Amino acid sequence: MATTKRHDVKDLSLASEGVRRIQWADRQMPVLQTIRDRFEREKPLEGYRISACLHVTTETANLMRTLKAGGADVVLCASSGTEALEAVLAAIDCGKTIALANKEVLVMAGALVTEAASRRGVTILPVDSEHNAIHQCLHGRSLAEIRRLVLTASGGPFRGRTAAELAAVSAADALKHPTWRMGRKITVDSATLMNKGLEAIEAHHLFGIPMDRVEVVVHPQSIVHGIVEFHDGSCILQAANADMRLPIQVALAWPDRLPEGAEPLEWSSLGSLDFEPVDRSTFRCLDIAFEAARKGVTYPAVMNAANEEAVGAFLDERLAFTGIPSIVEDVLAAHKAAPELTLEAVLDAEQWARAEARSRIEACS
Repeated sequence: MATTKRHDVKDLSLASEGVRRIQWADRQMPVLQTIRDRFEREKPLEGYRISACLHVTTETANLMRTLKAGGADVVLCASSGTEALEAVLAAIDCGKTIALANKEVLVMAGALVTEAASRRGVTILPVDSEHNAIHQCLHGRSLAEIRRLVLTASGGPFRGRTAAELAAVSAADALKHPTWRMGRKITVDSATLMNKGLEAIEAHHLFGIPMDRVEVVVHPQSIVHGIVEFHDGSCILQAANADMRLPIQVALAWPDRLPEGAEPLEWSSLGSLDFEPVDRSTFRCLDIAFEAARKGVTYPAVMNAANEEAVGAFLDERLAFTGIPSIVEDVLAAHKAAPELTLEAVLDAEQWARAEARSRIEACS
């Protein structure tokens, strides 16, 4: 990866799907291009040493050994899905600062992760654009001053559509996000607004704010990424062009700022910035996520796993777009929560939810 004078990459952990997505042909990313070339020649990546101080890990067990032995100060977790939970907990146990771009880790086991971080004195820095925005707005502020946090949503490709119109949309339609370029799963989550539900839960755990003080508004321009409202009625917001390079570098350089990032905003030519309420009756996933968070224990993990299975089935054309919230609701309704939140309980609930969702998806086919 390209590095600054402040940062050197020590280790890379990549799933094979992640390697397939590497398309870095430019000269600024020679490390990733080397990995991609090796993968395409079907040579093993596990343990591949790129240089004296950089090697590749593709297996979770080896990643955990690397965390314990490596000299990294910051662990950037940017994998999708639930696989990163144990790795993040291991990194926290090693005392590493966590730059977290994987929202599922906190959705599944937020209390476990934040409690572990507190015990070890570990800082968790959010990389997700909305949480990074809130983090910047909160700097130096007491939580006692805050009335609510507001997360913005673009509304996705189906903003303004009715439930009836969504019944026939395709995966190709759902993957046409109006402002962000992201992976397939998160792009579908943005289309259902489940992504905002996951982000609300993440904000609850990251910032210690009750769910009833986390709100979501639709902001189609994707210029304002997060808003903090204080008890006196004033608000601080973070605004920037939609460019993930900015929240990544803010997290890695915090509390300093690097001299380059997103293209500056041209305020005189921006035009209007619009904000509107979410159509919760059409995009039911948002309320499903909030309700799972209120129930707590293993419900959020079950919701997350069922959603992953449902989104995968939709992308494979085995489930209708409107079937995604229905599958998640049905799996949650069938779930019997564990008596307490433990890592074992989370992983068991996640495994159960996947099997239950697959069974229900099969019945729909």
